[in-house]
Amino acid sequence: MYLLELAGEDDAFAVREAAAVATDVARLAPGLATARGVDARTRGLAYTHRASEYVGRTDPDVASARALLSAATVERSGTVAVRARDVRGRSSVDTQAAERELGAVLVDRGFAVDLDDPDHELRAVFSTDACALGWLAFESVRDFGDRQPTDRPFFQPGSMDPLLARALANVAGAGPEATILDPMCGTGGGLIEAGLVGADVLGVDAQSKMVRGAAENLGHCLTPARSAEGLPDPGSWHTVRGDATALPLPDDAVDGVVFDAPYGRQSKIANQPLDDLVTGALAEACRVAPRAVVVADRAWDDAAREAGWRVTDRFERRVHRSLTRHVLVLARADR
Repeated sequence: MYLLELAGEDDAFAVREAAAVATDVARLAPGLATARGVDARTRGLAYTHRASEYVGRTDPDVASARALLSAATVERSGTVAVRARDVRGRSSVDTQAAERELGAVLVDRGFAVDLDDPDHELRAVFSTDACALGWLAFESVRDFGDRQPTDRPFFQPGSMDPLLARALANVAGAGPEATILDPMCGTGGGLIEAGLVGADVLGVDAQSKMVRGAAENLGHCLTPARSAEGLPDPGSWHTVRGDATALPLPDDAVDGVVFDAPYGRQSKIANQPLDDLVTGALAEACRVAPRAVVVADRAWDDAAREAGWRVTDRFERRVHRSLTRHVLVLARADR
């Protein structure tokens, strides 16, 4: 069992992303979850900071945390350090006192403390209604600030931020040996994040300008030199001009689809009604992939079901006062 330290404020969304790379993911307390089947893929998660080998849960105070550690079996050797964290700053726990108290328990057991480069790091995470302890196993790579849309060679307003794009790519199944398609790829931001966790990616867009721009961005970002330590080498990439409602692909050509539908009531491409574009894209996505993640400024549940999908999860991600992104997670209804 592993302890997950979640990022952001939406635990349900973070749990759903973590479930793409782990099993039996369940919320434990605000900002915390447990999971099984955790491995190095957690380093590529956007809304999980860390995964630790689970020791246990207790009340959210230092005395209870000390009692839990004192009763726990510690089967490891080498130097140790204790890092305490107040999840979202809401538990009112003195984290420095927690580190001293828990460190004293380990010293009493014969461990040497090394705060700079320990062999093992004990995580003590205090939430509003629980404290959880775990031995750090994996940390996610937090390099999203290096890939802001305005820093890419090709930029257009409205591009999605890399943190959310990574989460959506993960939910769509991105990873080594997977192929991810974006049939409305725009500047390629979602494909960049899928490629950086090892997926091969394919971008389709109706506008030649976007196809060229996405290719420029993908070529810039998906190179071995830009791969982060602890993540797989970037996957291969291709872009092509095409129609999301009539994809130039055979059935079951890819492992997952992710796209950010145009916002408003009208597509900017050939003045095409947005309903026709999105419903057609949903039907084509269902033909070429077993799963999809769709983002839009309104819900498309009924259209997704009519296209042959099951809606397995849905989320709302507030961007600002006038925009809330609706996220639909879809699985093909015949599977």
